[in-house]
Amino acid sequence: MRALRQSVTMIGVRHLPLPDVTVRKSFQRRLLGWYRRHRRDLPWRNTDDPYHILVSEIMLQQTQVERVIPKYREFLRRYPTLERLARARPAAVRRTWYPLGYNIRPRHLQGIARETLARYGGRLPDDGDALRAMRGIGRYTAGAILSFAFGKDAAIVDTNVRRVLGRVFLGSRRLGRLRGDRQMWTLSEALLPGGKGYDWNQALMDFGATWCTPRAPRCPRCTMKTFCASYPLDGARNGRQHGLA
Repeated sequence: MRALRQSVTMIGVRHLPLPDVTVRKSFQRRLLGWYRRHRRDLPWRNTDDPYHILVSEIMLQQTQVERVIPKYREFLRRYPTLERLARARPAAVRRTWYPLGYNIRPRHLQGIARETLARYGGRLPDDGDALRAMRGIGRYTAGAILSFAFGKDAAIVDTNVRRVLGRVFLGSRRLGRLRGDRQMWTLSEALLPGGKGYDWNQALMDFGATWCTPRAPRCPRCTMKTFCASYPLDGARNGRQHGLA
């Protein structure tokens, strides 16, 4: 704990110690077990088509799942393939996208489709650097595409993942002092179990979206509470801070 205390300063957390192996394995086992029981049935989880997964990930940027589901289905009925989207009129693509908002996203999505046709023979690349070089694809979206479309062990950090990992391994007070996401990416990469990138990333997002929620987390029934640094979520002094190496 001395190293952890020394890493916290007035300007934030500069170094985030990783959980020890025992806690890491327990977290992995419990989260994957929770996911088997509580996973959401979402339409983009019923496909391994990289284009379909790309559409879902661009739509899900800053948009709630419930709003995305019907538009995802409508969009793919209109543009069932990457080629059809690439050759469509931009104005028609924007109309189909409405009313999701953040209208730069359909422009980016069509740009990705056109670049994929021009540079990669119509096949979305399965390389992180190539994906991130495309406008509209950041580190999270690249990781999501790699794990969900190509079955790779690629870490992700979005709002839900940051909240889950921060609550479990830092506690609310230290999470609030964390500056940037570099340390959170390191933690996410360290926790990812080999060969299980798809289920692991889906589990993290589902757990944050439906269980470890921003305002009403289900702490009393949570499978992580025995080592969660934020449990019970009613003040840092009541949390647990063990399990860090």
